Amino acid sequence: MALDIDLIITNATIATASDTLHNTDIAISAGKIALLGANLPTLFPSAPTLSADGAYVLPGGVDSHVHLQQDNSPTGDTWESGTRSAIAGGTTTVLAFASQKRTDESLFPVVSEYHARAQGNAYCDYGFHLILSNPTARVLENELPILVKEEGISSVKLYMTYQPMRLRDSELLDVMGTTRALGMTTMIHAENADMIDWMTRKLEARGLTQPYAHALARPNIAEDEATYRALALSELADVPILIVHMSSKVAAGHVRRAQTRLLPVHAETCPHYLFFTSEKLKGEGFHGAKCVCSPALREDPMDLDAMWEGLVNGTFTTFSSDHAPSKFDHPLGKKKGTATFTQIPNGLPGLETRMPSLFCNGVLTGRLSVQKFVELTASNPAKLYGLSDRKGTIAPGYDADLVIWYPTPEQAAQSGSEKSVMQPFTLTNEMLHHDIDYTPFEGMRFTNWPRYTILRGKVVWNRDEGGILGEKSDGGYLKRGRSTLSRPREVFVNEFNPYEA
Repeated sequence: MALDIDLIITNATIATASDTLHNTDIAISAGKIALLGANLPTLFPSAPTLSADGAYVLPGGVDSHVHLQQDNSPTGDTWESGTRSAIAGGTTTVLAFASQKRTDESLFPVVSEYHARAQGNAYCDYGFHLILSNPTARVLENELPILVKEEGISSVKLYMTYQPMRLRDSELLDVMGTTRALGMTTMIHAENADMIDWMTRKLEARGLTQPYAHALARPNIAEDEATYRALALSELADVPILIVHMSSKVAAGHVRRAQTRLLPVHAETCPHYLFFTSEKLKGEGFHGAKCVCSPALREDPMDLDAMWEGLVNGTFTTFSSDHAPSKFDHPLGKKKGTATFTQIPNGLPGLETRMPSLFCNGVLTGRLSVQKFVELTASNPAKLYGLSDRKGTIAPGYDADLVIWYPTPEQAAQSGSEKSVMQPFTLTNEMLHHDIDYTPFEGMRFTNWPRYTILRGKVVWNRDEGGILGEKSDGGYLKRGRSTLSRPREVFVNEFNPYEA
């Protein structure tokens, strides 16, 4: 039976997390990668073709930390605007959050509500993490097993700070025991809430309420202590964890040392912790509020350097946007905090700029290999969150989620496609596709950008001709399996096994 080929991408420089293939063609059939090889158009002469002009063709990005249309962010991106922004920046899969409130007794209505918000409104594929803020026995024993099996939701996020969502250490351990049994990935926001509350009271008592005080209230030590404590809890419970959005050199060192002890510990960092210091919070007037996020931007550039080092040396498993935007010029957005920094909504927009910022400042400068870029932005998130059977790499049988970049001058010279080289540009917010009135990356110079984004074989972004070509119904919900990156070790801190019957 002849293979029906829907599209052939020609003259590609394909990179995966482990290899690079030059002058290779990619044949796509029914949304999947069918073949990799040379001169494939001669085998399928009637199939349409799209030339990569010798440029990198990489797996579509998997952004595994995205906040869309949550109740606590009334001015943030919707599923439509957020995922539209995703494909324009080369991301073809987002994992966002279905957030349980402290007053929610059941997770089932929460998940149903987030399905209703996302279904038919996503330009890219998507899945859910669960934020647990009321982990009752009913939730842990009766509901999580059903959501794992029937909904394919295989990850939870737990908070050690923020009063509406914060869990005590004993509650964290109770959740870990359940996620361990179910094979769920456990994500932890690690900051010491009592340290932050104490500092906040002191600052407000002295009238220090401007946006920069947010960074003073959340010093490195609050992240450092909570990270060490999260690692200790995970070792006690023998549970693999991922510590999200890390920003501190000392905290990253805690993770690195745990990894050298072979503990199943993962971590992520984000673009804003690579490029910005807390000076951004001193913006003219109230504009510093635009860069209020947690953990806070750090004051010492050594922390930024440490985040880059962690990307290269493997401390960080994933590189995520933590896209959690609020509008600036809106009474329920960042300007809600004009009286005091404690009322400024936390979070930054970064979904569209995640891939290009790391590609330009990492791969194209030689700071990061293209293989490591793929690992951090696509293949590792797919493996960690139960999508490694279909997302995150370029191989036959995988979803045809692809990003074609512009050829570098060197690639263009080799392929004779000098006219295809992208002209560098300075980013403005008006160029982006989110529904937020600012970007912290305003004024950054980009030397490359996704030229085409392909979702399951369909070209959904063409920067040269029309921009967004996809539709808000293109994205589908992803039922996920368990992580293929880590398992419990079955090693405990002493002779007592807390899980024996």
